[in-house]
Amino acid sequence: MASGRNASRRQKQAVIAGGSMAGLFAAHLLLKEGWAVRIYERVNSEMAGRGAGIVTHPELFDILDECGIDSRAIKIGVPVAGRRVFANDGEMIGELPLAQVLTSWGRLYRLLWDLLPAGIYHHGYNVEHVHTDSAGVTVAFSNGEEVSADLLVGADGIFSTIRKQLLPDVMPTYAGYIAWRGLVDERDLSPKTRADICDYFAFSLPPGEQMLGYPVAGADEATEPGSRRFNFVWYRPAPRDTVLKELLTDTEGATHELSIPPHLIRPPVLKAVREDAIDVLSPQFAEVVTKTKQPLIQAILDLETPQMVVNNRVALIGDAAFVARPHVGMGVTKAAGDAHVLAKSLAAESDDIGQGLKTFATQRLAFGRAVVQRARHLGVYMQAQIATDEERKLAEIHRRPDRVMAETAVTAGIVI
Repeated sequence: MASGRNASRRQKQAVIAGGSMAGLFAAHLLLKEGWAVRIYERVNSEMAGRGAGIVTHPELFDILDECGIDSRAIKIGVPVAGRRVFANDGEMIGELPLAQVLTSWGRLYRLLWDLLPAGIYHHGYNVEHVHTDSAGVTVAFSNGEEVSADLLVGADGIFSTIRKQLLPDVMPTYAGYIAWRGLVDERDLSPKTRADICDYFAFSLPPGEQMLGYPVAGADEATEPGSRRFNFVWYRPAPRDTVLKELLTDTEGATHELSIPPHLIRPPVLKAVREDAIDVLSPQFAEVVTKTKQPLIQAILDLETPQMVVNNRVALIGDAAFVARPHVGMGVTKAAGDAHVLAKSLAAESDDIGQGLKTFATQRLAFGRAVVQRARHLGVYMQAQIATDEERKLAEIHRRPDRVMAETAVTAGIVI
């Protein structure tokens, strides 16, 4: 057993459960503050092939710089100069200058992975049990191995095993709608569609729904026009006991609870969503959907934890603590911010891990709650049922083209 409880040592030991974005940021930032770090990821192989689109924010670039990734010298993603909204007939009905950089999960993962010291990242480790006491924390894995340390960072996502054991009553809740997501090679789109949307953050707004998309790097990380991919997210109401159940029933007849592997989505479901795209979306986005080879379904969930620190030895960060609906575009930036504040708080209280964790939680709990609340407001008009007068009022405000362009995936409006 690898021990982190030797009182005579000076270098503090951290175990990170989860090797996705939150875990990678935590590793880099704790290493920078002098911690010894080990990452344990449940997936057996490297995860860089994931292609989901990511909206960046200035805070994310600042934290990447602290991790040793020079965001001014390295091309992080694809820049866009503004936003556009298209009506059902394809006419552009709104435009807003708003410069942003759009990247992909795989691109950021690769940048962070490549800078890790050798030997600290371990694949295929499922957390089975966590034990804390005044001396530290011990993590037992399903393969029979154990590791001990001064600190455990729970960065294992929305269905966190760490959170489930330590805070069993905290569970994600379904928001009443889903997102169809996908990537299509830019070269497969018609010249008109490419000209209309492939250099922009673009939207189509069918009644009660929302489609958005933007360019990201190609499969080989190419960012030149013509070699990129276009990433889309199409929000649609889906009552849990009817539409969602139907969508999540796989090719073998089994019904999944909140997610389904893309290759198990039934052909009639794919056929129906492509037909719906032609019926309700602008022609540009209809083409994007019909030419996407393997779209996937994401159930939209909310998650709020009442505490980000447990027993003065365990910190929950990223999606293990808070999950906001994607309308704020803050998932990766929030995870990076959690890791940054955690490392800085522990460094400021170098002789008292418990106090450092208390400082971290005080700052990030308020931020996490504010992000989740803001995302709920932006997503209310996609909910399958709008229950209150306040929700109806918000639904009308947040579906106007000018508001959608100004509010989606920006930090303005997040009030702590």
